[in-house]
Amino acid sequence: MTSNHTDCHYCLQSLRGRKYALREENAYCVTCYDSLFANPCEECKQPIECDSKDLAYKGRHWHEGCFKCAKCSRSLVEKPFAAKDEVLLCTECYSDEYSSKCFHCRKTIMPGSRKMEFKGSSWHESCFVCQYCRQPLGTKPLITKDNENYCVPCFEKQFAHHCYSCKKVITSGGVTYDDQPWHKECFVCAGCKTQLSGQRFISKDEYPYCVDCFSKLYAKKCAACKKPITALGGAKFISFEERQWHGECFKCAKCSVSLVAQGFLTRQDDVLCHECGSA
Repeated sequence: MTSNHTDCHYCLQSLRGRKYALREENAYCVTCYDSLFANPCEECKQPIECDSKDLAYKGRHWHEGCFKCAKCSRSLVEKPFAAKDEVLLCTECYSDEYSSKCFHCRKTIMPGSRKMEFKGSSWHESCFVCQYCRQPLGTKPLITKDNENYCVPCFEKQFAHHCYSCKKVITSGGVTYDDQPWHKECFVCAGCKTQLSGQRFISKDEYPYCVDCFSKLYAKKCAACKKPITALGGAKFISFEERQWHGECFKCAKCSVSLVAQGFLTRQDDVLCHECGSA
């Protein structure tokens, strides 16, 4: 022992034949060392003497016997543990109190294990699988039906409709027309190809047409105003000898009185009320 270690650096008493501790190359008797440098134990608040094992975690210190789970009191020495609000818990107690439960198996998702989250719920990685093929979904695209998750290929095989127009799978949304499914973008006027979803249309030979195209292609023309008669919304029209009129256009060619639900006479291409026709 060097001359620097013959006396306690603090109380100057001889260290010969006595235990001592070194700190920054200075020797201290056990009593002085403990009073000057010993860390207080977080559990019992007593100093952790130099001949005791000092267990430290995030700047805090415990006696070996005090380093235990705050809930079940089991020792945490050389065992995995977790901290919550500065309280130490064994992994079992932490899981019971704070860990998520798997949406599928309802068992605890242990700390440190991989957890999958979807729509506010948690799964074990091994439980987050396609309902049909049972393959892990991970971060793959998926579709949910009746609270069950499916990978896209399986969903298409089991449930998806195919568009009547392009024959491809409809994965979401879509339009039903004439008991057939269509993509919104495929449900277009057979004439001008304008999208018809949410628009008025007229059917002809199993195909939909916008009002303008149907009028141009198929609607009969009013014998009076020459405009198409579409009968949309239940509008009235009159037909006589292969000629048609809008309800508001069917009137006497001479005095313009309405002939709807009235008797009338014809003279060449004109229709006349009885008074004008008899004059």
